[in-house]
Amino acid sequence: MPSLLPRRFLRPAVLFTAAALSVSLAACASSEDASTAPTPPASASAAPAAEAGVLGVRDPWVKAADEGMTAAFATLVNDSDTDVTITGAATELSPMELHEMAMVDGKMVMRARQGGVVIEAGSEHKLEPGGDHLMLMDLAKPVQAGDELTFTLSFADGRTQTFSAVAKPFTGAQESYAPGHGEPMPDMSTSHSPAP
Repeated sequence: MPSLLPRRFLRPAVLFTAAALSVSLAACASSEDASTAPTPPASASAAPAAEAGVLGVRDPWVKAADEGMTAAFATLVNDSDTDVTITGAATELSPMELHEMAMVDGKMVMRARQGGVVIEAGSEHKLEPGGDHLMLMDLAKPVQAGDELTFTLSFADGRTQTFSAVAKPFTGAQESYAPGHGEPMPDMSTSHSPAP
């Protein structure tokens, strides 16, 4: 008789424990569902940001110009662990080329940069007057100080990135972004806009 008593109480206790465990598991599952539900949107929103930001683009600007050619500049930052190669640039205002300034036969010349612009892993590369720059080849209209232009960079791996830059007057080192690239740069000191 004493052995039947524990069995009689044991069976309801087991059923009660199983029911409580089932409710507890269901609550955990719905709690996990609730905590993981926001994760897909967060990772989905992170993906475009990562794709849009192949490089960091710091201090972008464009040299104001009334006609012909001008150039865009910035500091490009590669925080990744692989080199990044820019193969092209585009804007609605003008056809574009990647350019460099180089010493040829003792004279400074502007020319198309062969092989694109490589920004090494974990480094930065300056696009600046007198150095590498994004060349606007044939302006459809004047670029006035304060104008904001949108540029799209193309990369060797097929990705693209868009950024905006504001135009400003610049006298700089008297470099000329004018026809005749690949030839010695004349002194254009009288044709530059005054510095702000």
